Amino acid sequence: MNDENFIKIGRRVIDHEAAALSDLSSTINKNFADAVRLIAKVSGKIIISGMGKSGHVAKKIAATFSSTGTPSHFVHPAEASHGDLGMIMKNDAVIILSNSGETAELANLIFYLEQLQIPFVGVSRNANSTLIKKASVALVLPQLEEACNLGIVPTTSTTMTLALGDALAITLMEYKKFSPKDFSEFHPGGSLGAQLLSVEDIMHVGNELPLVHRFSLMPEALITMSQKGFGIVGIIDDDNSLLGVITDGDLRRNMVGLLEMTAEKVMTTTPTLIKKECLATDALSSMHASQITCVFIVSSTKPVGILHIHDCLRAQK
Repeated sequence: MNDENFIKIGRRVIDHEAAALSDLSSTINKNFADAVRLIAKVSGKIIISGMGKSGHVAKKIAATFSSTGTPSHFVHPAEASHGDLGMIMKNDAVIILSNSGETAELANLIFYLEQLQIPFVGVSRNANSTLIKKASVALVLPQLEEACNLGIVPTTSTTMTLALGDALAITLMEYKKFSPKDFSEFHPGGSLGAQLLSVEDIMHVGNELPLVHRFSLMPEALITMSQKGFGIVGIIDDDNSLLGVITDGDLRRNMVGLLEMTAEKVMTTTPTLIKKECLATDALSSMHASQITCVFIVSSTKPVGILHIHDCLRAQK
């Protein structure tokens, strides 16, 4: 078999699964909405269970739920019969994944849920299966062939199940108005966490802010600028509103008679400003675009922080 054959098979598998996802999309109906509402109203956890390949998919879906604001964990159906049923409480809900809907290891789990009247969502390709018939909400996947030439290796079915789980998680995420800041709290490490840091997480505040009054003479502004070490000083009025900033460029443009001037006479009145809700990555892009190395963070018109470009770069490491 040559390279051309390898490429052909690889593309065939991906095209087959892509077509299956398109078919899956057309099956999203009121049952899907019912499943979302069932999960959304639960005061406890979402338990996701499945055997074999469905179990591997269930673990990933549980992780996605948890990271998007819906507490969830995986329970192995075989282990459930040996004590792990105690992990499922009356205020929980369960999602059970099974390609056939008749997986033997699920029988005790389903019986337990029925006895305690714990609602569960059944996901299967078999509309006539025990799982689908007993489920509080049934989500039936399209009856499509697997992507392998034998038609038996779980490929298309697991891809559709995983995509359905993602659809549930993201729908719940948007329903709960889960924000980037919320997401960052669950992902404090790694590149994802760095991308989701807000400027409020890394900005300098309080006494670190280089600020002087509009009528302050320039010697005071220069001393403040030097002491704080940001290469910039903010100019405020009696209400502590930020009127402008003075940078090294402003100093060079006003060399003649500089020390006799007030800060207001020297300042730039249209500086680049950032809202405290802004992401650090967006603040970095804004500084690059404006060709500056430091920016004030404002709430309404009040300066609440200051950010140096190095703060953003360190946060991304």
